[in-house]
Amino acid sequence: MSSHAIIPEGKPHPADFAAKDNPAFILYDKLKTGYEEQPIPELGPDEVLVEIKKTGICGSDVHFYNTGGMGLVALEEPMCLGHESAGVLVQLGANGLVSKGVLQLGDRVALEPGVTCRMCTDCRGGCYQICEHMVFAAYPPSRGGTLQRYYKLPADLVYRLPESVGLEYGAMMEPLSVAVHAVANKGSMRTGYNVLIFGAGPVGLLAMAVAKGLGGNRIVAVDINEERLNFAKDYAATDVYIPIKPNADEPRPAYSVRAAADLLLSLGIPTRGPGSIDLVVDATGAEVCIQMGLNAIKPGGTYVQTGFGPPDIQVPMFRITTNEVQIKGGWRYGNGDYPLAIDLVNRGLVNLEPLLTHTFKFKDALEAFEITKAGKDKNGKFVIKCVIDGPE
Repeated sequence: MSSHAIIPEGKPHPADFAAKDNPAFILYDKLKTGYEEQPIPELGPDEVLVEIKKTGICGSDVHFYNTGGMGLVALEEPMCLGHESAGVLVQLGANGLVSKGVLQLGDRVALEPGVTCRMCTDCRGGCYQICEHMVFAAYPPSRGGTLQRYYKLPADLVYRLPESVGLEYGAMMEPLSVAVHAVANKGSMRTGYNVLIFGAGPVGLLAMAVAKGLGGNRIVAVDINEERLNFAKDYAATDVYIPIKPNADEPRPAYSVRAAADLLLSLGIPTRGPGSIDLVVDATGAEVCIQMGLNAIKPGGTYVQTGFGPPDIQVPMFRITTNEVQIKGGWRYGNGDYPLAIDLVNRGLVNLEPLLTHTFKFKDALEAFEITKAGKDKNGKFVIKCVIDGPE
C-alpha cells in the first residue's frame, strides 16, 4: 500500500463541502432491489470522499442480485451494490493526508474498494488482499457498495487517473487489477510467455489483454461460446479453442486429459520445452476447465485460479506433484496492481474500449443488472461490461 504524505502548504483540505443528496441502489433480497437515501459518509482523519461518477457491474454483484449470496457469504440485511467505480474527489479528512502527495480536490480517481486492518501479519507482509479483517464494498458484512453518490475510502486506496483515461474506464480498473494480479503478480508473466486462459468473460478477456500488453507470445483463449471466442480473437488472443465433446459415460478426469491433449495437438503446442504453455489462468471456476489447464501446462509451469466455482473439486494430483506444477490462488488484487493496471491503459498497452458494451443511467440500474444476468440485451447484442452513471 502507498505511503501517506501531507498536502503541500496552500492546498485546500476543507472539513465540509456543499453536499447533495445521497441516493443508493439497494439489494433487499434476491431479485428485489430499490433506491434509498443514505447518510453522507463522515470521514476519518486519513480518509477521502469520492463523488461516484461511473460504476461497472461485476459478476459477483449479479450473483448477489440473483441468489442473495455468493460462496460462503449471504445477504443478511439490505446492501448497497457495486464496487467497480471511479469518481471525483470532493472532500479530504481532517489531517489532509493524501497518497504520495498527488491527490487534490477535483481529481478524477479510481477506487480500490477493500479496506483492511493494516495491522495483521498479512497486511504488514504486503499481502493485504488476504487480510482476515477485510471490509469490501458490497460484500457482507459490509453494507456499503459504490452504487450511490458518495463513497469514502482511506486516501491511499484511491488512484489519480491520467487525463488520457476516461472515468468509465477508470471504473474498469477494478476488474483489470484482478487480471493484473492473476497474470503479472501471481503468474509472474514474462515477455515471450505462452499463456492459456479459460473463460472469455470480462476477467478472462482482461487477462488476455494483460498478457498481450506484457509481451505474451501465444495467448490461447478457451470457451464453449463461439461468439465470445471470436471476440477474444479480435481483441487479444492469438489462438482460440472450443473443447471437444465428452464421450458417453466418459469420466470427467479422463475427458479432461483427452481434451487437454486435443487442445495442444490442434494448436501445435508442445507438451514441454520451447513453445509449451508457461502459464494457465482459469477465470471460470469450472472443474473440467481446471482439470484441462492442469493437464495442458508444461512441467514446472504456473497455474493461477481466479474464477469461482464449486468449493471442492477433483484435480490431477499425481501430475501436479511429478511435474512440479505451481498452483496459486489469485484473490482480487494486491500491492502495485492498480498502478500497473492504470499504467497499461495510459500507455495504450491495454485497450478497454471494446469491452465497454453497455452504459446506463443511475435510474436504470436494474435494467443493467438484468441484461448482465442474461448475457445479452433486448436486441441480442452480447454483454461484456455494463457501466452505470452516478446519480444526476
